[in-house]
Amino acid sequence: MFMSKYYYAFSRVFSLLSVKKQPKIAIVCDWLTNLGGAERVVEQIHKTYLEAPIYTSVYNAEALPMFRHADVRTSWLQKLPFLNKRHQVLLPLMPMAFESFDLSEYDVVISSSFACAKGVITNPETVHICYCHNPTRYFWDESHEFLDRYQFPGLVKFLARPFLHKLRMWDRVAAERPDYYLANSSFVAKRIKKYYNREAKVLYPGIELPEMLNFERKDFYLMVGRITAHKYFDLVIKAFNKLKLPLKVVGTGSQLEQLQKLNTSDKTQFLGFVSENELQRLYASARAIIFPQCEDFGIVPIEAQAQGCPVIAYAAGGALETVGSKGILFDEQSVEAISDALDRFNNVDFDQAKIRKQAEYFEADNFRDELRKFVDSKL
Repeated sequence: MFMSKYYYAFSRVFSLLSVKKQPKIAIVCDWLTNLGGAERVVEQIHKTYLEAPIYTSVYNAEALPMFRHADVRTSWLQKLPFLNKRHQVLLPLMPMAFESFDLSEYDVVISSSFACAKGVITNPETVHICYCHNPTRYFWDESHEFLDRYQFPGLVKFLARPFLHKLRMWDRVAAERPDYYLANSSFVAKRIKKYYNREAKVLYPGIELPEMLNFERKDFYLMVGRITAHKYFDLVIKAFNKLKLPLKVVGTGSQLEQLQKLNTSDKTQFLGFVSENELQRLYASARAIIFPQCEDFGIVPIEAQAQGCPVIAYAAGGALETVGSKGILFDEQSVEAISDALDRFNNVDFDQAKIRKQAEYFEADNFRDELRKFVDSKL
């Protein structure tokens, strides 16, 4: 009896002492200013680790209500008047901003990066895992195209080139700071190896799959996304001008006015921003979605497939891993190639149930489970 009592007390103390301390985790991302694929990934990382604060350069709370209960901590760039609403202009200052964060109290830092977030400085014992959306395109293979397609004035281009050279040097040094890399696609994993000489495990982004709506397919095509120069939406507008097919364009961005001027068809509608419910209805009733850009992964095709909507996409980047036989691919970013893809699409019957099944592979729960396993394995 006596020995039994002390054995129980000793066991209880031992079990309390042996409880594994929960790691203290921080999330870092480039910026939180408008909703896109990278922001949706940050949302899923946040849902995986709800107690983790989010460090970022600048934050627009009104544009991203899903983070209203999160502990978002911004850099000193947030205090710059007017400029924090045009974060691209702040790119030369972002290395300093991210290096200014004090992350010394954390056991794990998870950076979601396509620009400078991976460059945070951590303690030697801190595990830094970078979820890399892409080696910074502005600095590497698309640096010239970035300056040309955004139609910067000649003087700005001239002044920007030496800045890009310096940023490229910093980016290469910063790429050594994470201990481990996760890539959002095999396409990006190869780019990480090429530009950073680092190995990366592929972990596809996850989306919250909505209920599949039972809508009848209508006679219109759909294009969704931020309307910026590198999306090549202008090629789609030109193709639909030529073919006189009905097109609905969802999204806003710096090139919206230019696209509207380019349009000559009365069958093209610019819907601007739409609610999530309306977007799901559009996915569920469109004949197909047009995806002309090369994306690192591309959330939009998965969202469309979740409603059984076929995808007509440029055969590059993440689309090669997400569309496959559940859509039509074209090999060249040109009006002719898009027109040819639309012709081929009319000769194929697609099974909506099989398209939906393709989207289920990228369900958000799978992403969160795999992320937890990866973090735990590195601790």
